[in-house]
Amino acid sequence: MSDIPAKGKNYLALLAHPRCGAHARTTGKPCRCPAMANGRCKLHGGKSPGAPRGTKNGNFRHGQRTQEAAERRREVRELLQTLRETMAGLKRR
Repeated sequence: MSDIPAKGKNYLALLAHPRCGAHARTTGKPCRCPAMANGRCKLHGGKSPGAPRGTKNGNFRHGQRTQEAAERRREVRELLQTLRETMAGLKRR
């Protein structure tokens, strides 16, 4: 490998790197770009983590549909279900 020019060494390292794997709609062939840490290339979702959460997002209006609000609603729903089951058990006595 010592006789390969510096450009060739980088090329071999690039060939050994994992590929993106996203498929084209028309041809069905996989993307040949090198993948980033999440398994996709920068063109297919590897670079951006998504929109910021909360008030940092310019489209933020209220907190009704945040993950925290959904978790709170889930907890209340479970608590109500437990209370209903308890009440039903007390009525049977």
